[in-house]
Amino acid sequence: MVIKQEQSIGSIVAEDYRAAAVLTAYGIDFCCKGGRSVDEVCRTKHIDPADLARDIAAVLERDTRDGEDFKNWTLTRLAEHIEQVHHRYVEQRIPVLKSYLEKLCSVHGERHPELFEIRDEFKGCAGAMAVHMRKEELLLFPYIKQLEKAHQEGTTPATPQFGTVDNPVRMMMEDHDAEGDRFRRIKKLSWDYANPPDGCTTYSTALRMLQEFEEDLHKHIHLENNILFPRAVAMEKASRTIAS
Repeated sequence: MVIKQEQSIGSIVAEDYRAAAVLTAYGIDFCCKGGRSVDEVCRTKHIDPADLARDIAAVLERDTRDGEDFKNWTLTRLAEHIEQVHHRYVEQRIPVLKSYLEKLCSVHGERHPELFEIRDEFKGCAGAMAVHMRKEELLLFPYIKQLEKAHQEGTTPATPQFGTVDNPVRMMMEDHDAEGDRFRRIKKLSWDYANPPDGCTTYSTALRMLQEFEEDLHKHIHLENNILFPRAVAMEKASRTIAS
């Protein structure tokens, strides 16, 4: 992989997801802030671009396991994957984590008042993600599937009630930014998910689950922000250009 200074961080991960491990190690957000250029990120974080490129190349060379080639999937397959894997994961984990956090606040809250903030932040995430995923499943994803079908058949896609796919995409990306910021606060409040000396098994389990939830959220947002959404926007523009 050749990394150019002007290319976006998100595009690196879109090309090969294995690069995500290196970006994470450097503290680089490739999902919510994936639109920033390599040059901008390196200057901001005082990273030598040559070091970043070298480390990514080393990981790609060393890690030869087959990975999913998401960028070459159809939009329909990708949208269904996001629903079946990431949306269902969020739905399954939310009630478990809410229960754990309530218990932690009850048992450890007096000694660790930050737990109440973490609980409230996660409750906010749970509510926001429920609305967000419902919009995607009922409005945005069905339109993207219709758009792709029309593109394959050489027909003009019907104009959706939201006018153009740019509108819901922009809203979804704003939601992504908000949840990315929320988890940065949770991570800071929990000292990078570190179990305190007086933390019990429930405490450490809840922190591991929160960390796993954040990692899944990053993959979820990456697939949408860096692959699904840009391709859907480009496909709609191409279809309407041909129609005109």
